[in-house]
Amino acid sequence: MKLKGNIVDIQNRSIYKGEVTIKNGKIESIIEKDCEENHFILPGFVDAHIHIESSMLVPSEFAKIAVNHGTVSTVSDPHEIANVLGVKGVEFMIENGKKTPFKFNFGAPSCVPATSFESAGAVIDSNDIKTLMANPDIKYLAEMMNYPGVIYDDAEVLKKIEWAKHYNKPVDGHAPGLRGEDLTKYISVGISTDHECFTYDEGLEKLQKGMKVIIREGSAAKNFNVLIDLLDEHYENMMFCSDDKHPDDLLLGHINEVCARAVAKGNDVFKVLQAACVNPVKHYNLEVGLLNVGDDADCIVVEDLKDFKTLQTYINGELVFDNGVSKIKHVEFENLNNFNTDKKQVSDFRLESNSKHIRVIECLDGELVTNEIIEESTIEDGNLVSNIETDVLKMVVVNRYQNNTPAIAFIKNYGLKEGAIASSVGHDSHNIIAVGVSDEAICKAVNLLIENEGGICAVSDSEEKVVALPMAGIMSDKSAVVIGKQYSELDKMAKQLGSKLHAPYMSLSFMALLVIPALKLSDKGLFDGGKFEFTSVEA
Repeated sequence: MKLKGNIVDIQNRSIYKGEVTIKNGKIESIIEKDCEENHFILPGFVDAHIHIESSMLVPSEFAKIAVNHGTVSTVSDPHEIANVLGVKGVEFMIENGKKTPFKFNFGAPSCVPATSFESAGAVIDSNDIKTLMANPDIKYLAEMMNYPGVIYDDAEVLKKIEWAKHYNKPVDGHAPGLRGEDLTKYISVGISTDHECFTYDEGLEKLQKGMKVIIREGSAAKNFNVLIDLLDEHYENMMFCSDDKHPDDLLLGHINEVCARAVAKGNDVFKVLQAACVNPVKHYNLEVGLLNVGDDADCIVVEDLKDFKTLQTYINGELVFDNGVSKIKHVEFENLNNFNTDKKQVSDFRLESNSKHIRVIECLDGELVTNEIIEESTIEDGNLVSNIETDVLKMVVVNRYQNNTPAIAFIKNYGLKEGAIASSVGHDSHNIIAVGVSDEAICKAVNLLIENEGGICAVSDSEEKVVALPMAGIMSDKSAVVIGKQYSELDKMAKQLGSKLHAPYMSLSFMALLVIPALKLSDKGLFDGGKFEFTSVEA
């Protein structure tokens, strides 16, 4: 098979008319040759850090859509399913992914549970990490979120890192806002990347200290604008990732969108493609071709180097996407789950208090970090309740693995004027998170998810809508097109209820993410991410 067009040689920074010959899945030859074709041939895109689960799709369904956008490979952290099902969940992701041509590269989740301040469905300890690291299907130790454990020499944390180093596999970082001597200590144990930088200066310091910085542009967390100006000088040590990509967004684009935006901002196209295609392959030692003779034929044909509209995608020489049609087939699989809590009563969501002021989570649109603010409380019959006028709404986290009393706090910027929304996609332990205008609405939304054993939903006085996620309570057993449409309808309903957030469900899923400051809520209570300890709702 021969491909003709403008060949993009990223590493030698050249573009020339030529012909690529593919034989037995490999690049047999690349020759300079005049041809009529004006499209461009280049290596496929690699997402340098993603949780496939956040697309609400199993790997085989994710692959079907990703190839449409020229993505041939991902560096995938199965952290989410591991928090629900443990090593069994990691094994499901690997095996399901293997049933497609797509090149998934899974890591061993380093923080299951992410902290001791929440209830997860499983534990992965250093002995499990030892076993996983010995598996050739595991390519790296995934994001080490427990940076306090690294800084203060937690023995179990350091054992996990040592097993990765023993097997000569990279260790990914996760240290939002970490600077100075603490950052130096964090890097010194062998942690080599970070995708959590949210300021230019933070990204620069991490680069100067030898880390690879991954620019994240996902459905909720968007750091492209503050970090992209680092690319010009530091392109050899930068990559692109989505981290968390919801199904409706994935249908529209992937790493190709980030490339288009980077080029539109005036960045050198070779530097952009170095970050998007080459650097992840080299850093993680991936078995992904880079359009060199002898490489696996993992390449794409795009219309131009401006919008990067994909015309064809090849993986190991197999045509997996061709002019609007994904050729990756559906894969049958069995749903696995871990859901064991009874339906709740409205009274379960009462928070008795006479405090005049409360500590409130300020949700920031497009950010995983939150602020801690103090607001006046609204009390009815001794119960702290939502106030839609001040947009201070009650938020709850319900343990889905056993019957426990719900944890209750308050959040600002959700904007709901009616009803409630809820999700069992709640990083990192994937308990049920809900926010609403009344205890009754919150209870209705929570029970809807308990009935379905996982999903996302919205309820109003007159309507309820749910997208069931029967695979571990975080993924669908449907196709991307089906789940993407359902998710879009639910997103629309949340906004009709009043939410002004760009991605209300994605933002909600991070409100229990304790490892990112400042204030979050776990099933055990309100948590101060700066001090790494529980705090009181009463201020």
